Amino acid sequence: MRKLFVSGAIALAAFATGAIAIAAESEPELKHQHWHFTGPFGTYDRASAQRGFQVYKEVCAACHSLNLLYYRNLTELGLTEDQVKGIAAEFQVPDLSDDGQPIERPARPSDHFRKPFPNELAAAAANGGKAPPDLSVIVKAREGHADYIYSLLTGYVPFDKLSPEQIKKNGVTKDDNYNSYFTAGGYKIAMPPPLADGKVTYVDGTKNTLDQQARDVVEFLAWASEPHLEARNRTGIRVVLFLLALAGLMYAVKRQVWADKH
Repeated sequence: MRKLFVSGAIALAAFATGAIAIAAESEPELKHQHWHFTGPFGTYDRASAQRGFQVYKEVCAACHSLNLLYYRNLTELGLTEDQVKGIAAEFQVPDLSDDGQPIERPARPSDHFRKPFPNELAAAAANGGKAPPDLSVIVKAREGHADYIYSLLTGYVPFDKLSPEQIKKNGVTKDDNYNSYFTAGGYKIAMPPPLADGKVTYVDGTKNTLDQQARDVVEFLAWASEPHLEARNRTGIRVVLFLLALAGLMYAVKRQVWADKH
């Protein structure tokens, strides 16, 4: 009986190890990038985040909302108040007139970012039955964070570049969008490739490659997901420095108090 129990335990362990190995093989390694906002001293690249907002506005905003952001928040990216007013005024938002009638008016800095659809049902109806996710905290919400979003945006593979094995194994057709990092959907994603070389013409003249656009929009979305990161990091550093100074002071006091006892 004991031998049977031990053999069963060994077999179970081997099965579990094999399952983990298979899972590890099936999960593609993310494209790890150097992000300035990671680590205890992290800060956002303002120029990159501003370009990322341009990418969001010209490409992503057609389907994806940013419900937690106000237009006035853009001043934190280095835009002036006049620039923010101009950006907000480009969009029409619903409101009520003085007599309570529904109207649309130019947005103000105090307004939330305009939603691309009036409600989730309308968003789902316009996108094959599933509403595109809100991007306010998408970088924090996805495992792999910024690296995952970057990998997803740059992970599309054209049908003619797929191997016969990939096509057969995942049941891919010419009408599907194959993405090497969208494992949750069996590598088939509803969203067509949103970015491409030359898709956005940067106002600052930066070369508009697919990779650059992906990095910039991820920088912007990382800021949108955690706009107070820099302030929190500064507070943390001050607290650590204060505690170190306090520890040194307490040690000096202890030495002084107990000096005649040694």
